[in-house]
Amino acid sequence: MDHIRKTFQRCKAENRSALVTYVTAGFPTAEETPDILLAMEKGGADILELGAPFTDPIADGPTIQTSNTIALQNGVTIESTLKMVKDARSKGLKAPKYSGDKPAAVGFGVSTREHFQSLATLSDGVVVGSQIITTLQKATPENRLKDLEEYCAYLGGRRPEAANETTREVGIVEAIADAKAPEAVPTVSATITAEQDSDLVAQLAAMHGKIPERFGEFGGQYVPESLMDCLSELEEGFNKINNDPKFWEEYRSYYDYMGRPGHLHLAERLTEHAGGANIWLKREDLNHTGSHKINNALGQLLLAKRLGKTKIIAETGAGQHGVATATVCAKFGMECTVYMGAEDVRRQALNVFRMKLLGAKVVAVEAGSRTLRDAVNEALRAWVVNLETTHYIIGSAIGPHPFPTIVRTFQSVIGEETKRQMQEKRGKLPDAVVACVGGGSNAVGMFYPFSNDPSVRLVGVEAGGDGVETARHSATLSGGTKGVLHGVKTYVLQDKHGQISETHSVSAGLDYPGVGPELSSWKDSNRAQYVVATDAQAFIGFRLMSQLEGIIPALESAHGIYGALELAKTMKKDEDVVICLSGRGDKDVQSVADELPTLGPKIGWDLRF
Repeated sequence: MDHIRKTFQRCKAENRSALVTYVTAGFPTAEETPDILLAMEKGGADILELGAPFTDPIADGPTIQTSNTIALQNGVTIESTLKMVKDARSKGLKAPKYSGDKPAAVGFGVSTREHFQSLATLSDGVVVGSQIITTLQKATPENRLKDLEEYCAYLGGRRPEAANETTREVGIVEAIADAKAPEAVPTVSATITAEQDSDLVAQLAAMHGKIPERFGEFGGQYVPESLMDCLSELEEGFNKINNDPKFWEEYRSYYDYMGRPGHLHLAERLTEHAGGANIWLKREDLNHTGSHKINNALGQLLLAKRLGKTKIIAETGAGQHGVATATVCAKFGMECTVYMGAEDVRRQALNVFRMKLLGAKVVAVEAGSRTLRDAVNEALRAWVVNLETTHYIIGSAIGPHPFPTIVRTFQSVIGEETKRQMQEKRGKLPDAVVACVGGGSNAVGMFYPFSNDPSVRLVGVEAGGDGVETARHSATLSGGTKGVLHGVKTYVLQDKHGQISETHSVSAGLDYPGVGPELSSWKDSNRAQYVVATDAQAFIGFRLMSQLEGIIPALESAHGIYGALELAKTMKKDEDVVICLSGRGDKDVQSVADELPTLGPKIGWDLRF
């Protein structure tokens, strides 16, 4: 770091900002990267930033993301990135080693000399990344190094051959730069040491009227600076409404519109089939829009109005959250854009049409696996660009703080009603509550009100796909490891290099490689148990609920149904299991028909048209 600091000091002495250039390791090829670094240095770049490519970035623009995708396709890892640096150093690159403090360098969308000069008055250095990638993309292979060198020289106002000179042309922005004010000397009155654990931090947050941002070691805000202000605004706004009785009065005033309170009833034939505990159904499928998603969508829209936002964006997998968001936006006259993976658009064509019918714009995401994770990526990217006017209604208990707590708060109505209704019908709490788990919104909503009731088992059922012993599943808690995805530390499905793995589930809503941080904390504390249902087993649950109870469930819910049936078989007949029937299955009928030729023979279900 000493070399970097000296570089900033040298640039300051020359009355200019440092030119910091960025390129992704392995783009356009791994073999070219060392020479690309040398070309930028020769072109006058003061500091070179070499980015290690990774999946699912937050707030990276499409240009940088494209370079990440290509680099990953080229097999680039952290190890090979370091080797590129080593190779470049062997060719003469002045690459320092890390050791300390960091001067401030800024940059967002910088592409011209004027951009560079404007930002140069505000910081120690100016970062250029996307335009570096664009320059490499536009150049022919034989001209890449020459074009890049000339572009860097143009940005810094220096000819390539004069990169080491101390004279340069002065631009108009630099000529009218503000006079420098004397530097203030900060006074430190107190410090908080790194040894303070998460419990103490949570207590301090509570003392100041804030909600804890972590659940044990999980949670947090692993996001770029561009998102910090809006997350702070969101947390402050949520704290206000969460403690405001008038807000909750307004929220509950829409219960008739939503279809709340929800129903709870005994599934008599399903109970008889299992031959064990009584099986009860919490009917979130009867809500307006056909799932539990309306609980959160309405709450967040009312929050967005309090924040003065005029536009709403959302992501969706199975389409249920997208439909719920489009519905409340239509109700309140808000502009709505929903991001959906292109594969999910194909699988859930009915819900796509429903969203458009409600007036929403649906954006198909072709990047990556073309599923829910990619929809989240695009929604976060769009949010960064439109922070002033737009609120992102995230659909599951995922993402950076405070999103997991916001979603849990609005979905907790599921468990709160279940607790009250079981007391009314049985005079006791249930012995177990069961919910499917993807991102975890319906599960955390059902589990949280029971989390301090040790007599109640919390059982989540994940999407096992073709089996957890294969690479084609979405069982994050059962088969994942700790990592960071979409701004939050949680359990994720990742490879040995930390790149997010491709996932699979017959259910679009569970096809996600992460999970809510609170569910992860319950796993590690053994408060909740997580099991797996494969695609075929989910079809068993789907069939039994349809043919024994006359209820066609969502494929997401079908995973929970199968898990609850297996659990009930092991329990006593006077015990009670409640299933969160999170959504109805109209949207999945065509998908079931398409998959039956493959999955039907595995479970003895021959249903021909």
